[in-house]
Amino acid sequence: MQLKYVDTKEEIIAINRKSKHIEPHLHNALEIVCVTSGALELGVGQELYHMDKGDIGFVFPDVIHHYQVLTPGVNKATYLIASPFTIAKFADIMQSMAPEYPIIKAEKVEPEVYRVINAILETEQSDITVAQAYLQIVLARCIGKLNLVEKSNVGSNDLIYQTVSYISANFKKKFSLEEMAKDLGVSKYVLSRIFSKTFHKNFNQYLNDARLNHACHRLENTSDSITNICLDSGFESQRTFNRVFKERYKISPSDYRSTCVKEMLS
Repeated sequence: MQLKYVDTKEEIIAINRKSKHIEPHLHNALEIVCVTSGALELGVGQELYHMDKGDIGFVFPDVIHHYQVLTPGVNKATYLIASPFTIAKFADIMQSMAPEYPIIKAEKVEPEVYRVINAILETEQSDITVAQAYLQIVLARCIGKLNLVEKSNVGSNDLIYQTVSYISANFKKKFSLEEMAKDLGVSKYVLSRIFSKTFHKNFNQYLNDARLNHACHRLENTSDSITNICLDSGFESQRTFNRVFKERYKISPSDYRSTCVKEMLS
């Protein structure tokens, strides 16, 4: 479900779905994940944190994170993604701070928090202000259970981390390997080796993957038009988007969206 203020980018996305591997990325929204079945691995910075049913993880804005599914069987989780505007007074805290350990274990979560998360999932599309109020309750009950530290302490200054961070923050723009290398203060040859030896793909492939991952997220979690998703993901045209999408997933964006809807209902 996507709750959205009319004609703005301010939104809350709430969805319960099967967990899957998601590559390292970042965004300027708060992300909350609550495991509802099985288990999930939440990666923040260079650390990996195991989550079991009932555990709740918090990823503050602009923190690199990823997900891995290592446990067989049915693994599901509720994902809440909230833009800075919707987290109100907590936005200032999250600007400079982040959890040292981003998981609240199930035994420490108040039952009310689960009820409120379910209430967000059931909120009507037109009632984003209601969902925002529920979100404030979740944050009020949970933030105090997290040990917050300076955001720089949960990341890394090495070039690999900087590369992921740069792509994640800029994939919607048009830029070249040379421009990226200049911004990072390294030669384009050093950066090119990072992509080939660490990520096993070249710059353009990695950039397109970041754009496709964002597009898939929008296809799965919103009702936005495919044209808008294409442009919002950094592709110059829908023809290019459709071609690159089919090369990677072997189906069209519209078929991908239909398949995801069926899986969520199963």
